Amino acid sequence: MISPTELATAGGGLAFGLSLIVAVGAQNTYVLRQGLLREHITAVVMVCGASDIVLIAAGVAGAGAVLDGRHWLLSAVRIVGATFLFGFAALAGRRAFSRSALRSPLAAETNSRLAVIGACMAFTWLNPAVYLDTLFLLGSVANARPGYQWWFGAGAMLGSVAWFCGLGFGARLLKPLFRSPRAWRIFDCFVVVVMASTGLRVLLSR
Repeated sequence: MISPTELATAGGGLAFGLSLIVAVGAQNTYVLRQGLLREHITAVVMVCGASDIVLIAAGVAGAGAVLDGRHWLLSAVRIVGATFLFGFAALAGRRAFSRSALRSPLAAETNSRLAVIGACMAFTWLNPAVYLDTLFLLGSVANARPGYQWWFGAGAMLGSVAWFCGLGFGARLLKPLFRSPRAWRIFDCFVVVVMASTGLRVLLSR
């Protein structure tokens, strides 16, 4: 039987987890795009949700203390992650201003499942902020509740899975707006801004 304290702690973890993840960022933008395309979205949601579960569990287990002081590792992730984001921004820019932008991409899948999963993993694991949010920040907040830290972590995990399911599968509700090639051109321009700005923020972060 779940006690009121356990339930309240889990609810706090859910709210805290959502406060960290619900934002306009590279990963969320990618999930939204794949949801609009209906392209391997189940795999995308599963990868994002499972990755957050692993990271949150590691944070609650105290992995942040193990990584503390190893700034070289986060620096390496920052450089590789920024390079990936700039590359994705360049691809989105090419899509926006090429002849292919004259037709809607909703007609057919263009990427393999492996490529989509690989990109999704990169957006998740090559972002230094995800380690700061989960291993350090969320982990420290959870462990400030001794005896209930895993309830807090479970709430955060639930919030993450619910968010990615809602964003990925709920994107189909916007599909009527994206039947126009112009809408996709605007969206790809938005992707360029998000990816490039995130890449700069990652590269300049310390």
